[in-house]
Amino acid sequence: MKKEYNFSKMREIPNPYVGKKKAVGINLSPEVIDYFKALAEESNIPYQKLIDLYLLDCARKKKKLSLKWVA
Repeated sequence: MKKEYNFSKMREIPNPYVGKKKAVGINLSPEVIDYFKALAEESNIPYQKLIDLYLLDCARKKKKLSLKWVA
């Protein structure tokens, strides 16, 4: 390793990841978290990324949830 490095010729490169993701707070049931954590272990993907991928797939396919409320 050198004692000193010359960074004077380096140029600034914009961060390509800025604006790609948006941090949000979301309340999920423990059952949902446990489910995605188990899937994440099987696929070696962080569970937050797995949830993001699943929701992105739903959004791209314009999936809609059908709920029937029973009184």
